[in-house]
Amino acid sequence: MLIHDDLQQRWWQLEARLVERFGKKPDMEAILFLIGIQEFGQIREKFTKEQKQDLMHVAVCKLLTQSGYYELEKMDEEGWPHFRQLKAMPEMSMTDQENFLKDHILLYFESHDF
Repeated sequence: MLIHDDLQQRWWQLEARLVERFGKKPDMEAILFLIGIQEFGQIREKFTKEQKQDLMHVAVCKLLTQSGYYELEKMDEEGWPHFRQLKAMPEMSMTDQENFLKDHILLYFESHDF
């Protein structure tokens, strides 16, 4: 329970910093979108629905490179990163999946000095 409480506390601190930065509390999809934009490296006024989904996919892959599940394979001619899966994800409950992702998001922001 202590580990979960620590994760939750760190998550709330991240949310508070994001509210401070952007003026509203982002949900998980918005956080993944932000990470995806950071990794894509191109800010555009508008992204299509498909591009937004691609950005969230890029974010998840990037996050999971931290644990060796993916690696960056290449950048395509438009600047989109492409990842290769190195190992299968473990079976987890939905709650465990969410906490696993939250932990990786926290690691990402810590490694980027946010």
